[in-house]
Amino acid sequence: MKILLAEDQAMVRGALSALLSLSGEFDVVQAADGDAALKLLQQQEFDLLLSDIEMPGLTGLELATWCQSHKPELKIVIVTTFGRAGYIKRAIESGVGGFLLKDAPSDTLIAAINQVMAGKRVIDPELAIMAIGEQDPLNDKERRALRLAAEGKSTADIANTLFIAEGTVRNYLSEAMSKLHATNRIDAARIAKQKGWL
Repeated sequence: MKILLAEDQAMVRGALSALLSLSGEFDVVQAADGDAALKLLQQQEFDLLLSDIEMPGLTGLELATWCQSHKPELKIVIVTTFGRAGYIKRAIESGVGGFLLKDAPSDTLIAAINQVMAGKRVIDPELAIMAIGEQDPLNDKERRALRLAAEGKSTADIANTLFIAEGTVRNYLSEAMSKLHATNRIDAARIAKQKGWL
């Protein structure tokens, strides 16, 4: 079984890769961030994407959304340090088959991968309960603009990155601030991040 492992922390990526390779069942290809993972997905065929959520470039959830459109047959398992309700909801909506915390035992991960490959959905029960939380009010455009604002980018930089007008960026950020009842863009990003919506 060929797995693409997308994880930006080198030590965690190395440990997960070694663990999966030792089982003898998996051929693991590593990607150091979301953008590198997307390139590999476009160039090669994989059976499963095993991805972190928070990474430079594309997040694990954005990768999952891309896969849903371009490689719907690809199975996806998310492993994360963060059990935020917004993440879990978005993962389920993005067609993710498994959602586990990184501190899960190694045999739990391997069992989850095999269950997802068999067409089942595996979500840590505590995380599943959390997912029945608040509804994410942001749309994808607002989320992208807010994420870039949180990185300290100016309105002009955000406009250039997203290939849109500065006025449109201001509108997206203003909408996000209004929906999150935030005082400014940084406050909005903080609230959204806390809820797992960013």
